[in-house]
Amino acid sequence: MLTDAEIEENRETAKDVMDMYSAFVLACIGRGVRPCDLRMHLMKEISAIPSTLKREALPARADSPEHMAETSGSAIVRVDKSDGP
Repeated sequence: MLTDAEIEENRETAKDVMDMYSAFVLACIGRGVRPCDLRMHLMKEISAIPSTLKREALPARADSPEHMAETSGSAIVRVDKSDGP
């Protein structure tokens, strides 16, 4: 069994990881880049390898009903109305 101190330490560690991941996700969104590209850019910067971070082309807005998304549990599912029943 884990002691109360170990449980609290595990909770704090998980909280710290989520805080760091949230900052990473916000950086990806803010810069308009894919997470894999930002990771590679950061690894190159740490290794002193020249690197440029290229923005990802933003997808077109889903204004038409054919490209709307529906939520399913915790995930978003893209609905393609052209598939038929």
